Amino acid sequence: MKGLSIAIIVFSGVALTACQNADDMAAEDSPPVAGPVEPAPPVSMPEAAPSGPQTTTQASLVSEAEWAVLFAGHDLTSFDPLGDAQWNIIDDYVEADGYTGSFLVSRGGYGDFRLHAEFWPGAESNSGIFIRCEDPAAVSATSCYEINIFDTNENPDNRTGSIVNHAPPQMTTEAEEQWNTYDIVAEGSRIVVTLNGNVTAEIDDGSHANGPFALQNNGGLIRFRNVRLQPL
Repeated sequence: MKGLSIAIIVFSGVALTACQNADDMAAEDSPPVAGPVEPAPPVSMPEAAPSGPQTTTQASLVSEAEWAVLFAGHDLTSFDPLGDAQWNIIDDYVEADGYTGSFLVSRGGYGDFRLHAEFWPGAESNSGIFIRCEDPAAVSATSCYEINIFDTNENPDNRTGSIVNHAPPQMTTEAEEQWNTYDIVAEGSRIVVTLNGNVTAEIDDGSHANGPFALQNNGGLIRFRNVRLQPL
């Protein structure tokens, strides 16, 4: 009887140990219980960089080093308006329609320079580019050199391509309702006007030596774009 009791005790101990080992193994084999899943933080996307310059200053910085961009479709910070015209920027150009005696006058004054400007005159439009203006508050063909934009001027000597009161156009150019390019070089007393790649007027005159330039609206529709200047 005593031997049986001892056997029962031994057997019980072995069984208990086996159960504990089994529990330990089960605990090790069981996957951990997953807690609540935190949502991933939103991914911020970088903002797209502007595709081109957004101001006149930025346009100057990306242009050719020797040129200053004065208007490239962004703003009119390089000009002061003179007269009643409402100048509106549309796409890459600025326009005014139907006003007289109105100008965009450059804030800088220039002596020797190369001026590049593209223009689009409407039917019977009267406009011009005035350079070396003596008084920015009183722009005229007598206080500046006026490079005319006026296909239908009754005086053929003062039509598009001329320097008003100084030199008639050397050729007739039909500029209305299309884009044209003026390249104007002023160096000392010499002024040379090139219209769409052709020299149309040149003078040797010392009447006006320095001053701002001005873009005119004097009747009809006129548009300007890509206005830049290279000091010489």
